[in-house]
Amino acid sequence: MTIRMKHILTRREPVEVNDETVMTDIFAMRRANGDWFALEDDGRLRVPIFHSAHDAFMARLRTVEMLLFSPIALNPRLLNEIAGGRGEVDFSMVDNPFASLRRGLCLPQSQLASLLTSADPSQQPSAVVLAD
Repeated sequence: MTIRMKHILTRREPVEVNDETVMTDIFAMRRANGDWFALEDDGRLRVPIFHSAHDAFMARLRTVEMLLFSPIALNPRLLNEIAGGRGEVDFSMVDNPFASLRRGLCLPQSQLASLLTSADPSQQPSAVVLAD
């Protein structure tokens, strides 16, 4: 089952916070026509998400239904468009692209939004330095 969405997304670079590199990209699978890949799980939609584009491509090789989909980096705005304010959409972090897509760690939309916002430099408050 797919969710119909339209959106254009640009790629972000990793951000350094407190001398650590923060993962800024989480990927979901999207077709050229704007449909998002989702699994139906007990009447709810579960969107598999991946740590890297490579993991998403590897999972796509195993899942025939995903062959027409490509990995797209998520951001908070895109996340809101996928869920569309509906409570029946969950996200599943797939750690092993060679395992079943249903074995991923289920993340509620609020937790995923928090991860994306904390890693997105455009969402970080900027510091203002006042000169004496």
